[in-house]
Amino acid sequence: MEPSIEFVLAHLIVILLSAKLFGELAERLGQPPVLGELLGGVALGLGVVRFFQPNAPILHVLSELGVILLMFQTGLHSDLDELLKVGSTSFAVAATGVVLPFLAGWGAMAALGRGGLQAVFVGAAMTATSVGITARVLADLGKLQSREARIVLGAAVIDDVIGVILLAVVSGAAATGAFSGALALKTTLLSAGFLAAALWLGPHLTARLVKLVDRMRVRGVLVASAVVFAFALALLAHALGTALIVGAFTAGILLAGTERRVDVEAAISPVADLFVPVFFVMVGAQVDLTAYNPFQSGGPALIALTAALILLAIVTKLAAGWAARGPGLKRLAVGVGMVPRGEVGLIFAGIGLAAGILDKPLYAAIVGMVVATTFVAPPLLKKTLA
Repeated sequence: MEPSIEFVLAHLIVILLSAKLFGELAERLGQPPVLGELLGGVALGLGVVRFFQPNAPILHVLSELGVILLMFQTGLHSDLDELLKVGSTSFAVAATGVVLPFLAGWGAMAALGRGGLQAVFVGAAMTATSVGITARVLADLGKLQSREARIVLGAAVIDDVIGVILLAVVSGAAATGAFSGALALKTTLLSAGFLAAALWLGPHLTARLVKLVDRMRVRGVLVASAVVFAFALALLAHALGTALIVGAFTAGILLAGTERRVDVEAAISPVADLFVPVFFVMVGAQVDLTAYNPFQSGGPALIALTAALILLAIVTKLAAGWAARGPGLKRLAVGVGMVPRGEVGLIFAGIGLAAGILDKPLYAAIVGMVVATTFVAPPLLKKTLA
């Protein structure tokens, strides 16, 4: 049965209210608002609002729309010119910060006898780095121009690109229900090829698009054009055999290279502010906190697994900092800057749960790892850069 408009409106009211109220609380406590949105979803999942249905298909669609807009925003915040200038140091940090966490997550699951796709998803979720959270802390400290900050932000942007490709790989594996080297190689080549082709041809297209928009007088043409561009590239990427998010991310990078970048960011923010929180709230709503009950079957094992993932997630990113080279460089600060998983780690978890690859307890363990690393990074970064 199709959901009624009343159903959709009622659910959007409680989702947006919980996102903003808990986000405000997190902000006042000196934490990223995304954590508040996540906790708001956890509260809804516990039954605070009796009519809330976290498994409703329409909410899943709205959540997916939020992911696409989130990846579009991520692309808008990625400066391709700066990415090309950061050099070998940032690339070394980024590569180490992807390989070590993936191997650690995959190895931990394999050691527990839970290999295959579950191990791949856990490893993939461990690779993420939230450039937004790290950049916010660095800005608050007035350290954005420091060598450590440039290396961390460059590495985090490279991590975003690698992460998008990895997301495409695991999404393809989730769709088929199996992971194979051939499929991973095909998806990687398709995603990388799509990014390369779009970045080569795209600037000519976006330059003409911007000129066309500048000549138009109708209200809202800039935001409508930006959203259409993002959705069109997302659909094109999907049609060519890679993930929707690859196209959305690429659209953001292309528009970031135009003279209207700031205007596009300002125009798209209100749209993203409506739909992106839906994704984070729905991620939180799927967390089963009762699975952490130490007095029920499986509770102690889940607590131990979550603690192990948190420890591995922190240690492997700290190790990535030691890949940085340079006299007087605070490598510990570089490593700490790579620790927060943030939104990208949650996207991995959400895809795995939606595909039925991750069960509720394992999903809760991954979300717990993401939340913990996002919590500990800001105070540690402040301390190491002081």
